[in-house]
Amino acid sequence: MILLSDSQVINIPVQDCGEPLVEIASVPAIALDPRERDEAGAYGRVRLGVLERLRSASAQLPPGVRFLVVEGHRSSTEQARRFALHEDRLRRSGVTDPVDLRHRASAFVSPVEVAPHCAGAALDLTLIDGDGHELDMGGAVNGHRTGDEQFCPMNASGLSSQARGNRELLARAMSSAGFVNYPTEWWHWSYGDRYWALITKADSAVYGPA
Repeated sequence: MILLSDSQVINIPVQDCGEPLVEIASVPAIALDPRERDEAGAYGRVRLGVLERLRSASAQLPPGVRFLVVEGHRSSTEQARRFALHEDRLRRSGVTDPVDLRHRASAFVSPVEVAPHCAGAALDLTLIDGDGHELDMGGAVNGHRTGDEQFCPMNASGLSSQARGNRELLARAMSSAGFVNYPTEWWHWSYGDRYWALITKADSAVYGPA
């Protein structure tokens, strides 16, 4: 599995297309959750092309099911803070080798220099029903923070058939619009960043830090 700290990702060139960050809330069909709200409101923005693709993916969902976006853009300062915190947690658990520490940390938090969220290219999201209740995905968004790590990977074992089906529904809709999943996190999807470029074999990323 290729993680975001891998040199293959870091070495992908970036040719930023200059698209602006836009408000996810401008698309009524897509719900926005405030749990990761920041003072500047960055969490509720993504690049224009990302939002257009999310709108397209939303049209692939069955009646009564919608996307609930938990987080979009993230500042470089916040990304660096989260990465350092996750490294500290791992260090306290006994991981001491610097290379291993960085590798393990990047399973759930990207190094700031390649972070898809900092480029406005990534979405952390789940599915909700018509009443706004989250569908059973077999684990929570950001489950690594609550000890739910075993169910974080998209292809985690031990999922119920319902949870597996809901993950497949999410994956079909997002993949149809050109997004790629970060396989350690079922909720994380991106378009246009370095990781996306590597997985899709694009010549370069189209979004750099925003």
